[in-house]
Amino acid sequence: MSKLPVILIVDDDEMNIVMAKSILEMKVRAEILTASSGTACLNLLRGRQSPVDLILLDIAMPGMDGLQTLAAIRQDPVLKDSKVIFLTAAADKDTIIKASQLKIADYVKKPFVPEDLVARVEKHLFPAIDDPEVNDIFKALDNLGL
Repeated sequence: MSKLPVILIVDDDEMNIVMAKSILEMKVRAEILTASSGTACLNLLRGRQSPVDLILLDIAMPGMDGLQTLAAIRQDPVLKDSKVIFLTAAADKDTIIKASQLKIADYVKKPFVPEDLVARVEKHLFPAIDDPEVNDIFKALDNLGL
C-alpha cells in the first residue's frame, strides 16, 4: 500500500482553511495538514521526519506573510525544494513576480473555485498525469482570469 501524499494548507483565516480542506478531502486522496501562520508552517515543516508533498500558502498573513515564509522555506536546506502553491485574493503582478522569483509552482485565487483548486493541486501532486481535459480546464480558467 502506497503512502498518501501530504498537503499543508497555511492561512490565517480559519474559514479559508476549512473550505480548502473540505474541498480537497472530498476530491483528492491525500493527508491534509493545516497551519494558521508562517511561523506555525515553518515549525510544522521542520518538525516532520518526512517532507510534505505540497504546500498551499496564503500570501497575506499578519506577522510572517507568505512571501517571507516562502523565502525561509527556500533558504532551508531540507525544505528548499518544497512545492508551493500560493493562495491569494489579489493576484497583483508585483506579488506574482516576487513569488515566481522564489519558485512557486502555481497560484490559486481566492475565493476558491473548487474545480480550479483541485485541478491545480492534482497537477502538482501527480505531474505524470498529462490529461488534455485538465489542461483545457486550466486554459479556460486562465482565459476567465481565475
